[in-house]
Amino acid sequence: MEDAYSKGVMIKTKSVFSPIEKKKDGLRILATRIRGRGLRKSRYDVWMACLGPSEELLKQFRNNRITWSEFRKKYRGELFEGGTIDKRNGFIKNHGQKFTLRLLQTLAKRDTLTLMCHCDEDQDECHRHILQKILQGKV
Repeated sequence: MEDAYSKGVMIKTKSVFSPIEKKKDGLRILATRIRGRGLRKSRYDVWMACLGPSEELLKQFRNNRITWSEFRKKYRGELFEGGTIDKRNGFIKNHGQKFTLRLLQTLAKRDTLTLMCHCDEDQDECHRHILQKILQGKV
């Protein structure tokens, strides 16, 4: 089965504090629950708080209460979990989150997407890398 990545999806990751490269970055998406005090809106094109891990999950990981492996699993679960609105909608599940992820996949087929957060550029244990892999697969 062909996945989104093999169809020409271009999804990059970087820190929101890294130099802006308008042509190389394409659509710059801040994927964090909290925008951050003093962060200029010119640093990103769109803020999608729904793509960031929950504050509780971040706290658990930062306080070493869960491993990176556990964080990855729980973050993925958060992206695909349902909620109270799902109880009222029998056909559309997950608050439309799957639709958001599919929209990003479609946009990435047309131009580069850059997923950003507040982590350092070279930080390997960052949710933006997990999100990138999810978007490069089938949603």
